[in-house]
Parts: sequence; structure tokens; C-alpha cells
Amino acid sequence: MLGQDRRDYDTMRSPLGDMLISASGDALDGLWFINQKYFPAAQGWRHAPEHPVMRATRLQIDAYFAGELREFSVPLAPRGNEFQGQVWQALRTIAFGELRTYGDIAVQIGLPRAHARAVGNAVGRNPISIIVPCHRVIGQTGALTGYAGGLERKRGLLSLERQGISGERPGFELVGEADDS
Repeated sequence: MLGQDRRDYDTMRSPLGDMLISASGDALDGLWFINQKYFPAAQGWRHAPEHPVMRATRLQIDAYFAGELREFSVPLAPRGNEFQGQVWQALRTIAFGELRTYGDIAVQIGLPRAHARAVGNAVGRNPISIIVPCHRVIGQTGALTGYAGGLERKRGLLSLERQGISGERPGFELVGEADDS
């Protein structure tokens, strides 16, 4: 079918940095912080700021950062292999303000806890930041571990959610100690 592999894109500002949004058809297939790890080369993509998925994503991300949205409803179509898809689906079950470990995710998808490293690799390649909440996954010891968008952003997202749970006004203070391992 013509245009099936075409990707549309736009950019948006967020309190934690500019972001790239991409869509295929009527679903979001990417949301990255500009220049994060695994940032795509958007060559050949069509700039489409008025695409309904772009508009919906911008509105929902803005509402999330304003402390007004905890669950996203934009349709998703992340691109990855079957294992990555299982991990990304498991990430979507982590509620706003909750945390899981990589081992928890392994167990959730039917693997031994010892497969945490493989889960971590799939989490790191999550193409839909924030909406597929990979920032809610921490190390077994409770330490903040790698985040493709950078640990400062991970701290900021967790801080925003912690404040939202406590009823505080949203902000972006740093929380916890980082562990880059």
C-alpha cells in the first residue's frame, strides 16, 4: 500500500528539552528528546505539524508537564522486535508515580529475574519516551540507572510525578542519587 512506511514528524518544546514526535498513519511511533541515545535520523520523513497525532501528542505531553494528565490516550505503534514489544507493553502497566525494577519487568513478561539486563536493553530502546514510561524503571537497589534521555531528565520526570502524587505544584527538582552503571 502506498505511503504505508511513510513517517510524519514534528518537534515540540518541553520543560526538559525539545522533543521529536513521529507518526505512521494514525498512530504515534516515536517521541524522543532531541539528540538522546538512539535518536533516529529523520531523513525522508515529512514535516507535518498539523497531523492529528502530532497535535494530540503535543496537547497530552503539555498537560502531563502541567500536572493535569496522568494517563495518555494517543494511539501507539512503536517499532521494534517481538521481545522489545513485550517489554514496552509491560512498561505501559506502570502507573503514574509508581516504580518497577528491570527484574520486575522480566518476571512480568514470564522470564526469570536474572534477565534484567536484557530487559534493560529493550527499555533503553523504547522509542516513545514518557508515554511508554521507561523513566519509571529503576535498578534492583533502588538507584536511578540509565535513561536514553539522560539521568537529569529521568530525575525530572520522577520528581514531577512524585509532586503530582503529593498534590504539590509541578516542578522539576532533582531527586535521588544517580547510578550510571
